Amino acid sequence: MSRVIYINGEFFAPEDAKISVYDHGLLYGDGVFEGLRVYNHKVFRLQEHLLRLEESARAIGLALPISLEQLTEDTNATVAKNEISDGYIRMIITRGSGPLGLDPFTCSNPQVIIIADKITLYPDSYYENGLELVTASTIRNHPAALSPRIKSLNYLNNILAKMEGLKAGCIEALMLNHKGEVAECTGDNIFIVKNGKLNTPPIEAGILEGITRNAVLELAREAGIPTTEAPMTRHDIYIADECFLTGSAAEVIPAVKLDGRAIGDGNVGPVTQQLNQAFRELVRQ
Repeated sequence: MSRVIYINGEFFAPEDAKISVYDHGLLYGDGVFEGLRVYNHKVFRLQEHLLRLEESARAIGLALPISLEQLTEDTNATVAKNEISDGYIRMIITRGSGPLGLDPFTCSNPQVIIIADKITLYPDSYYENGLELVTASTIRNHPAALSPRIKSLNYLNNILAKMEGLKAGCIEALMLNHKGEVAECTGDNIFIVKNGKLNTPPIEAGILEGITRNAVLELAREAGIPTTEAPMTRHDIYIADECFLTGSAAEVIPAVKLDGRAIGDGNVGPVTQQLNQAFRELVRQ
């Protein structure tokens, strides 16, 4: 079937889904977004995503033009109209249109856009055999400049890091923070396993607090796997037994090599497999 795009309470064919070229979301990256997954016609952890969206908007002084209750209804309606049983949602709130110039207070009519479609982020072989990472020279946003917890439309530093990874023959790249500590990858959070213990960088490391990240931490604790959220360096990944990434689009995907060094024995580890299976069961509940 043909897709329809939600914009401000109406649905349009993709070729007719348009916003103003004067929208500051386009001109200056002034806006926020969320990426969500749909499983069995149900949006996974929709309320957690909407809360993060509202907090991101609030942090940049952008008032959502509709209530979270209405946004919940409209998101589910978009999924239904596109007959998405398993897929991906991109939800965008822009500052709205205004004259040229940075002043956000000149803008009016924030745009609410919801796209529901299929997504294939990584080939199946990467989930079975693991992917390779390379450390990017582009660092994560400095938290004193722009909080990494804001999921803004300005993703240029992530894109530059992604380009570094692709040019190095890796589909993902590791990003460090301003201290040289591990932050996250270009679109995913990162975990390591060492001696049966699970660790992931803390929020203070300059990461986005991922919805899938938090779900995996919950699953690990329920399974009795010791978990920590502590700073780590590349050295910790080099000597780890296992490594995997998490994200709404990526789900749980193993990483078996960083900067040409095998992680553990270079194969997908048992804890990664256990948590991947637990996550797949969770999203089908």
